[in-house]
Amino acid sequence: MSLIVRLNGESFAIPVRHVHEVIHEIPRTRVPNAGGLAPWLINVRGAVVPLVDVRRRLCMPPHDGDDGQIVVLDLPRGNESHRLALLADGVEEVMEIDPARIEALPLRGAPWPAEYVRGSVRRNGDLVLIIETESLFEPDPSSPPLH
Repeated sequence: MSLIVRLNGESFAIPVRHVHEVIHEIPRTRVPNAGGLAPWLINVRGAVVPLVDVRRRLCMPPHDGDDGQIVVLDLPRGNESHRLALLADGVEEVMEIDPARIEALPLRGAPWPAEYVRGSVRRNGDLVLIIETESLFEPDPSSPPLH
C-alpha cells in the first residue's frame, strides 16, 4: 500500500508503512543556515520535527508558499526510527501498487534522478512515481543530520 501525494503537479507514491500521519498546514520555523532539504522545523504533538522539501532533489522548483499538507514519516535507520515530515501540495489517496505493474524509468530523458524514484505505475491515465525513501530522505553529506 502506498500514499499518493502531489508535488508540483506530479503524483508520488510513499509506502504507507512509513506514514505516521497526515496533517494540514501548521506553523513552521525556518532554520538559519539549514540546507535546502530540511529548511524548516515544525512542532508535531510536542515533538520538534524537520520539515523536508524534496522538490530540489526531484529537479523541481522549491516550495515557496505557506499552503500544502504535511505527511509525517517514521523512517528506519539502522535499529532506530527517525521522524520527519514531508511538505506536499496535497494528499490524494491510498493505493495498492501491484509490483508486476511497476515500470522502470527511462535511462535517459527522465527529469527525476533515478536514485530517488525507483519506477512508475499508471493510475487512470496518470503517471505515479514511486519514491525510493531510503535515498530521497538521506541528508546531504555537507548538511547537518535530519534527526
